Amino acid sequence: MPRHGMKGPEKVKDFKGTLVRIFKSLEKWKYVLVISCVLAMFASILSTVAPNKLADVTDVISESIKPDVEAMKDISESVSKNIASNYHTSNPSDLFIEFNKLSWEEKVNILNDIEINDVKISAEDQIKYLEIINSLSKDSDNNELIKKLDQMPKSIKKIIEPKLDSKELKKRSIILGVIYLLNSIFGYVVGILMAYVGIGYSKRLRTDISSKINRLPLKYFDTHETGDLLSRVTNDVDSIGINMSNNITSFVTNFTLFFGSIIMMFVTNWVMALTAIFASVFGFFGSGLILKKSQKYFIDRQSELGKLNGHIEEIYSGHNVVKAYNGEEAALDEFNKINNNLYDCNLKSQFLSGIMQPLMNFIGNFGYVAVCVVGALLVMNGKTSFGVIVAFMIYVRLFTNPLSRLAQAATTMQSIAAAAERVYEFMDEEELSDEKNITTSLSKEKAKGNIEFKNVKFGYNPEKTIIKDFSAKIKSGQKIAIVGPTGAGKTTIVNLLMKFYEINSGDIIIDGKSIHDLTRENIHDLFVMVLQDTWLFDGTIRDNIKFNKKNVSDEKIFDTCKTVGIDHFIKTLPGGLKSLVNDNEAISSGQKQLLTIARGMIEDAPFLILDEATSNVDTRTEELVQKAMDKLCEGKTSFIIAHRLSTIKNADLILVMNDGNIIEQGTHEELLNKKGFYADLYNSQFEL
Repeated sequence: MPRHGMKGPEKVKDFKGTLVRIFKSLEKWKYVLVISCVLAMFASILSTVAPNKLADVTDVISESIKPDVEAMKDISESVSKNIASNYHTSNPSDLFIEFNKLSWEEKVNILNDIEINDVKISAEDQIKYLEIINSLSKDSDNNELIKKLDQMPKSIKKIIEPKLDSKELKKRSIILGVIYLLNSIFGYVVGILMAYVGIGYSKRLRTDISSKINRLPLKYFDTHETGDLLSRVTNDVDSIGINMSNNITSFVTNFTLFFGSIIMMFVTNWVMALTAIFASVFGFFGSGLILKKSQKYFIDRQSELGKLNGHIEEIYSGHNVVKAYNGEEAALDEFNKINNNLYDCNLKSQFLSGIMQPLMNFIGNFGYVAVCVVGALLVMNGKTSFGVIVAFMIYVRLFTNPLSRLAQAATTMQSIAAAAERVYEFMDEEELSDEKNITTSLSKEKAKGNIEFKNVKFGYNPEKTIIKDFSAKIKSGQKIAIVGPTGAGKTTIVNLLMKFYEINSGDIIIDGKSIHDLTRENIHDLFVMVLQDTWLFDGTIRDNIKFNKKNVSDEKIFDTCKTVGIDHFIKTLPGGLKSLVNDNEAISSGQKQLLTIARGMIEDAPFLILDEATSNVDTRTEELVQKAMDKLCEGKTSFIIAHRLSTIKNADLILVMNDGNIIEQGTHEELLNKKGFYADLYNSQFEL
């Protein structure tokens, strides 16, 4: 069982290069991305313009609650002229003082009725108006005047009472509504387009990975955990697709919001703009420090997730072995170790990135307070309006939120880069040699069945050669048995013959044609392989037996099942050949092996490879299978790898291997008579 150690936190190896590679791979969706970014920019511009228009609406409403000061001036001037023209005094500067000394009747007799804004104001109403005005203090404000408004005569009140400019309010409200409507539409369209890009990119990545798997040498799968590969295909690809669809336009949106809000704040009121910026500038430093600190944990999070998936896949697939050897505690300890490492990486990355939102909320709230205080002072001094304060309360949010979102987006890009780096690492793995230039082919119908190994040398790594100098000639129709102790190189010879691995030197000749001059697909088409490790996919028995072969009748499938002796088992199933099976414990190992043997018999190929194909069946079934194999091998060149030497007595030629070389060859009887390595190996199986 592999042990997984926790490395120290490390940054993405090539953050910039990985991002560049991601954007280059989005070439297919470049127009969609451009449209999305443009719409996102327009939506952000509308978001920055909206508060300014909201300020206009607010000002229209706020103006409607104020008395008409200009009308009051007109009334005061008209009343003053009325008094001056009808009341003569020796001291004009004391006109109002002298006038106020008169009795009510005298005042009424002096003043004439006047008309302002099509409203007739009687002498009595003029006198009452003057009395109310005189009662106000010199430092009175609009609030004090509004309190006295109800005491005004009806004619005066009609002129100076607050009036809502409904026409102007309607106009400005429609503009504001259109801005918010367009903002919502643009945002919705951007969301749809980016979801299309994210899902499409994830689909293409999975397709590329699936295609890549078929181009990888067998060596890759021998040296990498299945669970880690699955993690790259599922978790990493999903992480890229989901986060990328949310992040690309997020940068455009928030950059536009950030700079757009700054511009609009200075356009609206530069004093309050500076206040909002200085109050929020601390967010820059805080987000930068947190971003720098959190980067290094995201790559470890993806790596540990891959390790965890690999461990789970390994333990679950070998659960019987774990139970049989009481390995539950060790497996649990290993799981807890990896799980704790993943927990630490998740906790640290999420904790540091999670600080951003509370920090920016604090900065935003601090900005609110500063804007309200400074705005109130400016309003008191008549330097701005109430609507501007309302607008700046929104601008503070528009200014600080992008900082938080940009920091969050940058953090998410770390996660994307970490996942993408793992995917690209897989995509950059060395592939099988390109065979596009190979034009030579060998058809199944014309294949004779002759194979020759010429001084074949091979090693899984340069430091250790396993097959040292393997040479052998196999004639058409021969049944060749390859035997030897574990590690002698038996399965390696088959892997080289199937071109799963490239030989280091020497050559393998198939019907006079070098294996180097034939494509892998062509070679695989010439061979049928029945392995010791069985494999069934989720599907019917029929589909499993005729795997990747078309136009096979049920009659032929059932006849094949009779030949290998599995027809009785199929008849016991409720659906017969239509019964669903999979690679689980519901079917015995022997039954699985018989199904895979039947699958091999359906494939009519000139060469046959049996790698311990009868190891999982009982002795009686082995006898039936052996007879079926004899029929299958008629007229075909077959290679049989076996540890149970009793199964290869009737082989035409037995190749005895040890340490990567053929040390003996001959028939069963010939090798026994030599009393050499084979004889010792054969006799050892019957010793007590």
